[in-house]
Amino acid sequence: MIITLSPSKGQDFVEPAATKKHTTPAALDDSQLLIKELRKIKAGELQALMSISENIATLNVDRFKKFKTPFTTSNAKQAVFAFKGDVYSGIDIEKFSAADLDYAQKHLRILSGLYGYLRPLDLIQPYRLEMKTKLKNPRGENLYQFWGDSITERLNEELVKQQEPVLVNLASNEYFKSVKPKLLKGRLLNIDFKEIKDGKARIVAIFAKRARGMMADYILRNRIEKAEDIKKFKVGGYKFSKEESNDNHWIFVRPQPE
Repeated sequence: MIITLSPSKGQDFVEPAATKKHTTPAALDDSQLLIKELRKIKAGELQALMSISENIATLNVDRFKKFKTPFTTSNAKQAVFAFKGDVYSGIDIEKFSAADLDYAQKHLRILSGLYGYLRPLDLIQPYRLEMKTKLKNPRGENLYQFWGDSITERLNEELVKQQEPVLVNLASNEYFKSVKPKLLKGRLLNIDFKEIKDGKARIVAIFAKRARGMMADYILRNRIEKAEDIKKFKVGGYKFSKEESNDNHWIFVRPQPE
């Protein structure tokens, strides 16, 4: 089983990671090609391109200038410890044992506009580059064209190693569009979370993001290898809804919190 997650805009490069163990992103050469393009863009242009504030644009222009290889624990941080935000608030990474981290390294993949595909312990440097960004590059007009089939190919390399070749998609639509479902060598299982209010179930973005993290945490710490066992997930008050689900799209519901 392989889990996909989105990265987060929020990142922490101040607090040290709970482990020194680390790996290098598999597509770092590709990342450097994107950095080369990003360094050509001035702060005002970046602000318009990414629809961000002047301060955030200036910050990221500086980040792109400072991007430097090789990555070390002095100038970079493991992805799963660096990303902060709603999704990652659901993953209690600080309490992961060495065995938990090792398992996550084999089963969790984070999709990224700059890095393409990350393992939890892959070192990253601070950045902001959403997958939807229409950045012209040597391979096309946007990041989906830049990454092409490469992310799917890497996922396929991992799927064939699994006890059950299932890709559990917990990433947002923006990021999962970088994956080509028709090319996957395994089952694709999409999962969504809904809140019930006044008798109606609907997706509420902030709750759904947190739930994706909780689901990833649940799968990793319980060493779940079979998709069917995911239905036992009851964290945060959610439970599997047989009525709203089908074979490849599972829905978990709960009463909407106040």
